[in-house]
Amino acid sequence: MHPESAETFGESFRLTFLTDDPRSALLADEAGIDRIGIDLEHLGKAERQARVESRLSRHTISDLARIASCIRRADLFARLNPIHPQTSGEIEASLHLGVRTLMLPYFHTAAEVDQFVRIVDGRAYVMILIESTAALTRIREILAVAGIDEVMIGLNDLHIQLRVANHFEVLASPLLEMVGAEIRRRGLQWSVGGVGRAGDETLPVPASLVHAQYPRLGATGAWISRSFTKTLPPQSNLADEIRNLRNSLTHWATQSPEALQRARDELSHRAAQWSPASHTVV
Repeated sequence: MHPESAETFGESFRLTFLTDDPRSALLADEAGIDRIGIDLEHLGKAERQARVESRLSRHTISDLARIASCIRRADLFARLNPIHPQTSGEIEASLHLGVRTLMLPYFHTAAEVDQFVRIVDGRAYVMILIESTAALTRIREILAVAGIDEVMIGLNDLHIQLRVANHFEVLASPLLEMVGAEIRRRGLQWSVGGVGRAGDETLPVPASLVHAQYPRLGATGAWISRSFTKTLPPQSNLADEIRNLRNSLTHWATQSPEALQRARDELSHRAAQWSPASHTVV
């Protein structure tokens, strides 16, 4: 990584926060989180992720209207359902409320992505969430679809389909290095997984080891994990915690390739020892 980009890595890192609570949206906006919005995805998700304690949202389009009025700086965001007969209606309703970034989750083919991009028609920033092994296998064809602005890798569905113990195994695997290389070759930004608070001792693996993977992989964004806000100490300030997170990301971006590899090896070791049944995933 170039020294100048390393020094600003954390500041330019794109953080996405999901909430249906106006107060939380306001605090997140004031804290400098880049994208704030809702998760409309429910079709098929509970069945796909039945064996893990994942994020199963009950957000509605009316929640988007409530939080939109609280956001002044961040981009209003919505994760929609996979392609289905009402996709066009979901897109139009979200755009009507001022959404700037739309995400398509759980797809299998380039044709699904192309359909989504064509409906959006340049009216919003398009993120696609690669979380099926079929999409992973067809990554080159999918990335060739015109109109994609950013790619995110979803670790929960992927780790289930890959039949590995947890999402940390996927994050530490050579698989993500190969996927990242394909995305960067297309000149696209990419996000992966979720990040916890710097120094959070309640997590199954140290947050710092996860933070180290982003500059190692060249990834430029992530979800704010549920654990981030769930474990906030009573007197803590969200803006300070976000600043600490960005500082941690920058710290790792300025480390040597050898140090980043050691962090990857330690994450892989911790992942092999961790039982996912003992902790909520991000």
